[in-house]
Order: sequence, then structure tokens, then C-alpha cells
Amino acid sequence: MHFSVLASGSTGNAIYVESGEHAFLVDAGLSGKQMETLFQGIDRKMDKLSGIFVTHEHSDHIKGVGIIARKYNLPIYANEKTWKAMEPLIGTIPVEQKFQFDMETVKTFGDVSIESFGVSHDAAEPMFYVFHQGEKKLVLITDTGYVSDRMKGIIRNADSYVFESNHDVQMLRMGRYPWNIKRRILSDVGHVSNEDAAIAMSEVIGDRTKHIYLAHLSMDNNIKDLARMSVSQTLEQRGVELTDQLGLYDTDPKKPTNLMAI
Repeated sequence: MHFSVLASGSTGNAIYVESGEHAFLVDAGLSGKQMETLFQGIDRKMDKLSGIFVTHEHSDHIKGVGIIARKYNLPIYANEKTWKAMEPLIGTIPVEQKFQFDMETVKTFGDVSIESFGVSHDAAEPMFYVFHQGEKKLVLITDTGYVSDRMKGIIRNADSYVFESNHDVQMLRMGRYPWNIKRRILSDVGHVSNEDAAIAMSEVIGDRTKHIYLAHLSMDNNIKDLARMSVSQTLEQRGVELTDQLGLYDTDPKKPTNLMAI
């Protein structure tokens, strides 16, 4: 199994995952043209996709879903409440391309099983995904105000994580956002901070964990170097040391990461 974080942040989110038999896109929060450029950046083609999995209906996750699905005749998977919320936003989708993927369930596509789990965010019914292939496990978790014990149980001891590290609390509190936006981000249905993300990571990282990608960094309330430093320091304080076997990686709002083998 391989994956690439094609884009991550408030300007658009998309993650590519492939196995020997299938290729998947989780969210498509940029325009169709931008998505095609991102695929070129990892030398892949969208007409080879097996489907699009949607996490929730916010525009930075669904902007390109409709146009890509129609152009490449791709199935779209989302839970019922997300479908109802996003359908007016993505345009008409033929019935044969619409599939319901309920929360806390598993769908199998050849050699890959995809497990859905709920997160805490201000959307209709937000959920993220764990990809399983044999003994390999990839966890995708962003857009959550906190990481509950239930979530930790589902995501524990993955080979690779794409993990939200949205903001530095002090930067957010002192920044230019109006207080209602700050309150929303800091709430249980907002986004996790660098420190809170690291605390959650320290409780789920296992002996097989190799890669942690810090995702959905705020452009106004975070800095890559600060996020890496804050996360690494908190992990170290909690007894998790970054080594050659356990690496911390950056993601970019509009530039894909290299394809990583799990």
C-alpha cells in the first residue's frame, strides 16, 4: 500500500491511497483542474481511481468531488447525513455513482478493507478512515476537536498516520481571527492543537508505527517548524522518541507529498 497527501489545509484537502488492485481518493477539496495537477505531481491518473471517499461536507473537502466523479465516472462513498448535506453543493450525481458508507463500518475492495470512524467536528456526521491491507494499517484523522478514547482504540498502532496538528493555541488566541471563530476552532467540534495532537499521538503510537504526517496546519495560526517542534517536544516529554524508525513529516496546502510505502 502507498499513499500521498495531495493537499492539506483550509484551502483544500485530498489524500491518495493505492494498493496492488485499487486506487482511492479521500476527499477532493480543490478544483478539478488543481486535482489533475496534483495527480501529475505523483505520476498517477484519476481515471485509474476506484472511488472517492468523503469525510464531511465542508468545501475544503468536497470542492472537486462532483466534477471529478462525473468526468471519470467514479463512485462516491459517504454516510447518509453527509450525502444530504453535500448533495446541493456538488451538483447532480447519477444514482449509480452514489454509495452509502455508514459510520463505524468496514467496506472491502479486493485486497484492501476501509474502516470508517466518527470524529468530533461541526459538520453533519463527520468521519475518517483507516485503510487495512494484510497486516498494514494507514490512519487518516483530521478535522476533529479532540481525539476520544473510542477513536484512540480504532487508530492505535498504525504503520502510518496522517494526523491533524492544526494550530498553536497562543498564535490563535493572539491572532487576527474574530473571537467567534477562535472559539469554534478551540471547541470540541473544531480542530486539535499541536500539543493536543501530540498527546493523542503518544497514546496511539505503537511498535510498528513508522510515519506521522502533520496535517491540516492553519496558515494563520501555525508554522511548520513550530508544529514539528511542539509535537516532537511533547512526544519526547511523554516518552516517545523520534528516531530513524519513527519519522515526523510535513504536508503542504497545495503540493503533494512523495508517495510513501507502508
